Amino acid sequence: MSSGILSIDYSDNNSPQKFEKSLRDSGFAIIKNHPISRELINRTYEEWESFFNDKNKFNYLYNKKTQDGYFPFLTENAKNSSIKDLKEFYHYYPWGRLPSRLSETTITLYNDLVNLSSELLQWIESSCPAHIKKNFSVPLKSMISGSQSNLFRIIHYPPLGKNADKKALRAAPHEDINLITVLLAGSEPGLQAMDTNGKWHDISCDKNMLVVNSGDMLSMASNNYYPSTTHRVINPQKSKNVSRYSMPLFLHPKDSVVLNETHTARSYLDERLKEIGLK
Repeated sequence: MSSGILSIDYSDNNSPQKFEKSLRDSGFAIIKNHPISRELINRTYEEWESFFNDKNKFNYLYNKKTQDGYFPFLTENAKNSSIKDLKEFYHYYPWGRLPSRLSETTITLYNDLVNLSSELLQWIESSCPAHIKKNFSVPLKSMISGSQSNLFRIIHYPPLGKNADKKALRAAPHEDINLITVLLAGSEPGLQAMDTNGKWHDISCDKNMLVVNSGDMLSMASNNYYPSTTHRVINPQKSKNVSRYSMPLFLHPKDSVVLNETHTARSYLDERLKEIGLK
Protein backbone atom coordinates (compact mmCIF):
# COMPACT_ATOMS: atom_id res chain seq x y z
CA MET A 1 0.00 0.00 0.00
CA SER A 2 1.21 3.50 -0.70
CA SER A 3 1.70 4.32 2.97
CA GLY A 4 4.44 1.67 3.22
CA ILE A 5 2.61 -0.13 6.03
CA LEU A 6 2.91 -3.89 5.60
CA SER A 7 0.45 -6.55 6.80
CA ILE A 8 2.56 -9.34 8.26
CA ASP A 9 1.62 -12.91 9.16
CA TYR A 10 3.11 -13.60 12.59
CA SER A 11 3.79 -17.24 11.70
CA ASP A 12 5.74 -16.55 8.47
CA ASN A 13 9.44 -17.41 8.50
CA ASN A 14 10.31 -14.00 7.09
CA SER A 15 8.07 -12.01 9.46
CA PRO A 16 11.00 -10.41 11.37
CA GLN A 17 12.46 -8.98 8.17
CA LYS A 18 9.08 -7.74 6.91
CA PHE A 19 8.29 -6.21 10.29
CA GLU A 20 11.60 -4.33 10.46
CA LYS A 21 11.17 -3.08 6.90
CA SER A 22 7.63 -1.83 7.57
CA LEU A 23 8.77 0.10 10.65
CA ARG A 24 11.67 1.56 8.72
CA ASP A 25 9.52 2.62 5.76
CA SER A 26 6.43 3.85 7.59
CA GLY A 27 6.83 3.63 11.37
CA PHE A 28 3.86 1.22 11.41
CA ALA A 29 3.20 -2.48 10.87
CA ILE A 30 0.08 -4.66 11.06
CA ILE A 31 0.40 -8.19 12.46
CA LYS A 32 -2.18 -10.86 11.74
CA ASN A 33 -2.47 -14.38 13.20
CA HIS A 34 -0.79 -13.18 16.39
CA PRO A 35 -0.73 -15.37 19.52
CA ILE A 36 -2.80 -13.13 21.83
CA SER A 37 -6.11 -14.79 22.74
CA ARG A 38 -9.12 -13.19 21.05
CA GLU A 39 -11.33 -14.33 23.94
CA LEU A 40 -8.98 -12.68 26.45
CA ILE A 41 -9.04 -9.42 24.48
CA ASN A 42 -12.84 -9.43 24.30
CA ARG A 43 -13.26 -10.14 28.03
CA THR A 44 -10.85 -7.35 28.92
CA TYR A 45 -12.68 -4.87 26.69
CA GLU A 46 -16.00 -5.84 28.29
CA GLU A 47 -14.69 -5.31 31.82
CA TRP A 48 -13.24 -1.89 31.03
CA GLU A 49 -16.39 -0.79 29.23
CA SER A 50 -18.25 -1.52 32.44
CA PHE A 51 -15.64 0.45 34.42
CA PHE A 52 -15.94 3.58 32.26
CA ASN A 53 -19.73 3.46 32.52
CA ASP A 54 -19.59 3.47 36.34
CA LYS A 55 -19.23 6.65 38.45
CA ASN A 56 -16.92 4.73 40.80
CA LYS A 57 -14.16 5.33 38.24
CA PHE A 58 -13.53 8.66 39.97
CA ASN A 59 -12.37 6.71 43.04
CA TYR A 60 -9.28 5.80 41.01
CA LEU A 61 -8.19 9.30 39.91
CA TYR A 62 -4.63 9.30 38.60
CA ASN A 63 -1.58 10.07 40.68
CA LYS A 64 0.29 12.93 39.00
CA LYS A 65 3.65 11.68 40.28
CA THR A 66 3.31 7.98 39.46
CA GLN A 67 0.95 8.40 36.47
CA ASP A 68 -1.24 5.40 37.31
CA GLY A 69 -5.01 5.43 37.61
CA TYR A 70 -8.00 7.05 35.90
CA PHE A 71 -7.63 10.17 33.72
CA PRO A 72 -11.00 11.92 33.25
CA PHE A 73 -12.41 13.23 29.99
CA LEU A 74 -10.49 16.24 28.58
CA THR A 75 -7.31 15.62 30.61
CA GLU A 76 -4.74 15.20 27.84
CA ASN A 77 -3.69 17.32 24.90
CA ALA A 78 -1.29 16.53 22.07
CA LYS A 79 2.17 18.10 22.08
CA ASN A 80 2.02 21.73 20.87
CA SER A 81 -1.79 21.76 21.13
CA SER A 82 -3.89 23.56 23.74
CA ILE A 83 -7.07 21.69 22.78
CA LYS A 84 -7.85 18.66 24.92
CA ASP A 85 -8.47 15.28 23.29
CA LEU A 86 -12.02 13.87 23.42
CA LYS A 87 -11.21 10.83 25.54
CA GLU A 88 -10.86 9.38 29.01
CA PHE A 89 -8.42 6.61 29.89
CA TYR A 90 -6.81 4.45 32.57
CA HIS A 91 -3.11 3.79 33.11
CA TYR A 92 -2.28 0.30 34.35
CA TYR A 93 1.19 -0.66 35.57
CA PRO A 94 1.89 -3.98 37.32
CA TRP A 95 2.95 -2.07 40.45
CA GLY A 96 -0.09 0.25 40.30
CA ARG A 97 -3.78 0.09 41.11
CA LEU A 98 -6.29 -2.08 39.30
CA PRO A 99 -9.99 -1.37 39.97
CA SER A 100 -11.25 -3.93 42.47
CA ARG A 101 -14.24 -4.91 40.33
CA LEU A 102 -11.97 -6.11 37.49
CA SER A 103 -10.76 -9.69 37.19
CA GLU A 104 -7.24 -10.88 36.40
CA THR A 105 -7.81 -10.61 32.64
CA THR A 106 -6.10 -7.20 32.41
CA ILE A 107 -2.98 -8.53 34.16
CA THR A 108 -2.88 -11.63 31.93
CA LEU A 109 -3.32 -9.55 28.79
CA TYR A 110 -0.65 -7.09 29.90
CA ASN A 111 1.85 -9.90 30.48
CA ASP A 112 1.05 -11.51 27.12
CA LEU A 113 1.53 -8.17 25.35
CA VAL A 114 4.87 -7.47 27.07
CA ASN A 115 6.12 -10.93 26.09
CA LEU A 116 5.07 -10.40 22.48
CA SER A 117 6.58 -6.91 22.47
CA SER A 118 9.91 -8.31 23.67
CA GLU A 119 9.84 -10.69 20.72
CA LEU A 120 9.09 -7.81 18.34
CA LEU A 121 12.10 -5.90 19.68
CA GLN A 122 14.20 -8.98 18.91
CA TRP A 123 12.79 -8.96 15.37
CA ILE A 124 13.98 -5.39 14.97
CA GLU A 125 17.41 -6.16 16.42
CA SER A 126 17.93 -9.26 14.27
CA SER A 127 17.01 -7.45 11.05
CA CYS A 128 18.49 -4.04 11.79
CA PRO A 129 21.58 -2.96 9.77
CA ALA A 130 24.82 -3.27 11.76
CA HIS A 131 25.68 0.41 11.46
CA ILE A 132 22.29 1.35 12.97
CA LYS A 133 22.57 -1.23 15.73
CA LYS A 134 25.78 0.47 16.89
CA ASN A 135 23.67 3.46 17.98
CA PHE A 136 21.86 1.41 20.64
CA SER A 137 23.45 1.99 24.06
CA VAL A 138 22.35 -1.55 25.00
CA PRO A 139 20.45 -4.20 22.97
CA LEU A 140 16.77 -3.32 22.54
CA LYS A 141 15.51 -6.25 24.59
CA SER A 142 17.89 -5.28 27.41
CA MET A 143 16.42 -1.77 27.38
CA ILE A 144 13.08 -3.08 28.67
CA SER A 145 14.42 -5.87 30.89
CA GLY A 146 13.12 -5.08 34.36
CA SER A 147 11.44 -1.87 33.19
CA GLN A 148 8.80 -0.47 35.55
CA SER A 149 7.55 1.99 32.93
CA ASN A 150 5.77 -0.27 30.43
CA LEU A 151 2.30 1.24 30.27
CA PHE A 152 -1.01 -0.40 29.41
CA ARG A 153 -3.48 2.36 28.53
CA ILE A 154 -7.17 1.54 28.24
CA ILE A 155 -8.93 4.33 26.32
CA HIS A 156 -12.60 5.26 26.00
CA TYR A 157 -13.65 7.80 23.39
CA PRO A 158 -17.26 8.66 24.29
CA PRO A 159 -19.85 9.60 21.66
CA LEU A 160 -19.37 13.22 20.62
CA GLY A 161 -21.52 15.64 22.60
CA LYS A 162 -23.29 18.60 21.03
CA ASN A 163 -21.10 21.04 22.95
CA ALA A 164 -17.78 19.47 21.96
CA ASP A 165 -15.08 21.87 20.75
CA LYS A 166 -15.41 21.93 16.96
CA LYS A 167 -11.60 21.89 16.65
CA ALA A 168 -11.13 18.93 19.01
CA LEU A 169 -10.39 15.37 17.87
CA ARG A 170 -10.63 12.10 19.72
CA ALA A 171 -6.83 12.14 19.53
CA ALA A 172 -5.07 15.05 17.85
CA PRO A 173 -2.05 14.34 15.61
CA HIS A 174 0.88 13.15 17.74
CA GLU A 175 3.86 10.84 17.96
CA ASP A 176 4.25 8.26 20.71
CA ILE A 177 6.89 8.78 23.40
CA ASN A 178 8.11 5.19 23.83
CA LEU A 179 10.12 2.55 21.91
CA ILE A 180 7.23 0.73 20.25
CA THR A 181 3.47 0.70 20.79
CA VAL A 182 1.50 -2.54 20.42
CA LEU A 183 -2.14 -1.68 19.87
CA LEU A 184 -5.03 -4.08 20.13
CA ALA A 185 -7.40 -3.11 17.32
CA GLY A 186 -9.90 -0.44 18.35
CA SER A 187 -13.57 -1.29 18.67
CA GLU A 188 -14.40 1.24 15.92
CA PRO A 189 -12.49 2.79 12.99
CA GLY A 190 -10.78 6.16 13.34
CA LEU A 191 -7.02 5.55 13.64
CA GLN A 192 -5.02 7.18 10.86
CA ALA A 193 -1.28 7.46 10.14
CA MET A 194 0.46 10.15 8.10
CA ASP A 195 2.90 9.16 5.36
CA THR A 196 6.04 11.07 4.37
CA ASN A 197 4.01 13.15 1.89
CA GLY A 198 1.63 14.37 4.58
CA LYS A 199 -1.26 12.16 3.44
CA TRP A 200 -3.45 10.39 6.01
CA HIS A 201 -4.12 6.63 5.75
CA ASP A 202 -6.78 4.64 7.61
CA ILE A 203 -5.36 1.90 9.85
CA SER A 204 -7.28 -1.36 10.04
CA CYS A 205 -9.41 -2.08 13.11
CA ASP A 206 -9.80 -5.76 12.23
CA LYS A 207 -10.24 -7.55 15.55
CA ASN A 208 -7.76 -10.28 14.53
CA MET A 209 -4.90 -7.86 13.97
CA LEU A 210 -2.39 -5.95 16.05
CA VAL A 211 -1.10 -2.53 15.04
CA VAL A 212 2.50 -1.75 15.96
CA ASN A 213 4.24 1.59 15.61
CA SER A 214 7.63 2.97 16.52
CA GLY A 215 7.88 5.91 18.91
CA ASP A 216 10.20 8.79 19.70
CA MET A 217 12.53 6.71 21.87
CA LEU A 218 13.24 4.15 19.14
CA SER A 219 13.76 6.99 16.68
CA MET A 220 16.20 8.67 19.05
CA ALA A 221 18.05 5.46 19.91
CA SER A 222 18.46 4.59 16.20
CA ASN A 223 19.63 8.09 15.22
CA ASN A 224 16.31 8.65 13.40
CA TYR A 225 16.57 5.48 11.31
CA TYR A 226 13.13 4.36 12.51
CA PRO A 227 10.57 7.17 12.13
CA SER A 228 8.21 8.15 14.91
CA THR A 229 5.17 8.48 12.69
CA THR A 230 2.45 11.05 13.28
CA HIS A 231 -0.98 9.52 13.86
CA ARG A 232 -4.41 10.57 15.10
CA VAL A 233 -7.92 9.31 15.89
CA ILE A 234 -10.55 11.19 13.91
CA ASN A 235 -14.09 11.89 15.07
CA PRO A 236 -16.92 9.59 13.93
CA GLN A 237 -19.58 10.46 11.40
CA LYS A 238 -22.91 11.51 12.92
CA SER A 239 -24.48 8.22 11.85
CA LYS A 240 -21.78 6.27 13.73
CA ASN A 241 -21.44 8.45 16.82
CA VAL A 242 -20.81 5.63 19.31
CA SER A 243 -18.16 4.88 21.92
CA ARG A 244 -14.75 3.73 20.72
CA TYR A 245 -12.39 1.69 22.89
CA SER A 246 -8.73 0.86 22.34
CA MET A 247 -5.94 -0.71 24.39
CA PRO A 248 -2.33 0.19 23.50
CA LEU A 249 0.72 -1.13 25.32
CA PHE A 250 3.49 1.49 25.37
CA LEU A 251 6.82 -0.27 25.69
CA HIS A 252 9.31 1.85 27.65
CA PRO A 253 12.99 1.34 28.47
CA LYS A 254 14.29 1.37 32.02
CA ASP A 255 14.68 4.93 33.31
CA SER A 256 18.49 4.80 33.19
CA VAL A 257 18.76 3.72 29.53
CA VAL A 258 20.67 6.27 27.44
CA LEU A 259 18.75 7.17 24.27
CA ASN A 260 21.20 9.67 22.80
CA GLU A 261 23.60 12.40 23.91
CA THR A 262 20.72 14.52 25.18
CA HIS A 263 18.35 12.15 26.97
CA THR A 264 17.90 9.12 29.13
CA ALA A 265 14.55 7.35 28.97
CA ARG A 266 13.42 9.06 32.20
CA SER A 267 14.48 12.59 31.26
CA TYR A 268 12.70 12.35 27.92
CA LEU A 269 9.54 10.83 29.42
CA ASP A 270 9.30 13.60 32.01
CA GLU A 271 9.78 16.26 29.33
CA ARG A 272 7.02 14.84 27.14
CA LEU A 273 4.55 14.27 30.00
CA LYS A 274 4.78 17.98 30.82
CA GLU A 275 4.19 18.87 27.16
CA ILE A 276 0.98 16.85 26.97
CA GLY A 277 -0.44 18.16 30.24
CA LEU A 278 -0.08 15.05 32.38
CA LYS A 279 2.66 16.37 34.72
